[in-house]
Amino acid sequence: MTVLGHILLEQLIKREGLIKDYININIQLQPAGFELTLRKVFKFKSPGILDFDNSKRKISDVEEIPFNSQGYVDLKPGTYKVVFNEIVKVPRDMIAIALPRSSLLRSGATILTAVWDPGYEGRSEALLVVFNPHGIRLFKNARLIQLIFIKASGVTRGYRGIYQYENINV
Repeated sequence: MTVLGHILLEQLIKREGLIKDYININIQLQPAGFELTLRKVFKFKSPGILDFDNSKRKISDVEEIPFNSQGYVDLKPGTYKVVFNEIVKVPRDMIAIALPRSSLLRSGATILTAVWDPGYEGRSEALLVVFNPHGIRLFKNARLIQLIFIKASGVTRGYRGIYQYENINV
């Protein structure tokens, strides 16, 4: 397993568009990853439905929680969907895995994500869980996760799921 360091990441970002729509590469580029920032927050409005072949799949309905005039949202304990600012384009010979920033954890919240598959391109979504009984305040563009890119061996095809190119035109 090979994790890409900041020098290779910066080259891939600038030459091949590995990550687009970032705010400040000098702040977001880390020694072994890239931090993604908060674009939107949503609350869940309905249950989700999952099955084996996706014929019955229904993703939960959500409602956006707007940032106030000072540019932040106060979130009570619970679960939320977040959308990131950055568009990620995972090369076919890599995967990406996200971990929450330690500041988020130390504030009593975390982010849960799935694997960014080889060939995936989009503005990803994740699950924000607020455990802190006092809640959390998040400003628009807050850095929430660090995305780590790992070289994959034996990859034969790229991602072809329904989330390909998600949230790019929003």
